[in-house]
Amino acid sequence: MNDTTSTLTDTLFLYDRSGRRYAPTDRRWRGEDGSPLALSPVPGPAPDQIDTSERSLWRYQSAIPVSPRHRVSLGEGFTPMPPLDWDGLRVHFKLEWFNPTSSFKDRGVTVMISHLRGRGETRVLEDSSGNGGSAVAAYAAAAGMDAKIIVPAATSAAKILQARAYGARIELVAGTREQVSDEAIRQSEQTFYASHNWHPYFLQGTKTIAYEMWESLAFRAPDNVVLVAGAGSNVLGCDIGFGELLEGGRIDRLPRLLVGQPEHWAAIADTVNGIDPRSRGPRVPTIAEGASIAAPVRLPEAVEAIRRSGGAAVAVTEDQIHLAVRKLASRGLYAEPTSGVAAAALDHFLADGTIGPGETTVVVLTGAGLKSAEAMAAVFDDDGAPDGRSRT
Repeated sequence: MNDTTSTLTDTLFLYDRSGRRYAPTDRRWRGEDGSPLALSPVPGPAPDQIDTSERSLWRYQSAIPVSPRHRVSLGEGFTPMPPLDWDGLRVHFKLEWFNPTSSFKDRGVTVMISHLRGRGETRVLEDSSGNGGSAVAAYAAAAGMDAKIIVPAATSAAKILQARAYGARIELVAGTREQVSDEAIRQSEQTFYASHNWHPYFLQGTKTIAYEMWESLAFRAPDNVVLVAGAGSNVLGCDIGFGELLEGGRIDRLPRLLVGQPEHWAAIADTVNGIDPRSRGPRVPTIAEGASIAAPVRLPEAVEAIRRSGGAAVAVTEDQIHLAVRKLASRGLYAEPTSGVAAAALDHFLADGTIGPGETTVVVLTGAGLKSAEAMAAVFDDDGAPDGRSRT
């Protein structure tokens, strides 16, 4: 263990919403008050602390509170961020499907599994709508751990197959995403619950996307980061990462976090906008399965992160998501429908003037369309052109 990491991990603690503190080695996944745990502040990296020989998110080891001795890595992070034309504006797209399991979830899982490996865990349990389960299955395999993944019965077949291929045991549960989580919590009495929604070390991985934007933009923060939110782990990761950089004097302002959610699964956006989510009526399935979270466990923290950044949030329709997926594909980006929510939000924030000309904007595309074959077929199996226009 290097001196920086040793000093860092020696001073950390976990805490819940009631303010109770716990040791990072405490074998718990939530606080005594039932709330999700957070990790005490970690100093962000300085440019001269980046290990430029490491082509993964572990180039920021100085700001990741896990010993290198316990690292479980498949080369995640350091994903491309090409600038492309979007209706005449130059917009950067962060392509998270270049991660090992083709999803941003690898960022959080590499740090979470590394932490759990260092603590001596040998078996883990996860619940997921797809990408999170695949990531936990992959990194558990790399760490030599047994993994069980509980998933909604309606999850994309490709995502289930991927998790099973890594050797994880799969249990399908009929019902809502929340019912799947309830079943995982029930089973957590026998196996450690390595939930990407609950575990605080997951966010210590997702925060690295902020570091990468900062480094890629010549150590500057963008003006805007456009994100899709389900449980909000990318929103919280950006809040933590850019917050650390601001606290360390590496940047002089936070970027605005501009968030999109499917209209019937928009608890974060509705809360930001002062709308009662129940006013939308019965929930209907969304093509953006990765964002179909009715009750995010870190809802207050996600809302505060958006507000602290001076950002905004919007609920987008299924038609807008379909159009956005086509629009991305017409620019060479084969993104899953969940990522299409971010592109639909981008169009909204451009149309209403939230994003202005000349601003630096990064849109995070969380996963690949290849993992959502059925949903992608539903988007493209009609008479529309790739960008949503009628064919001639």
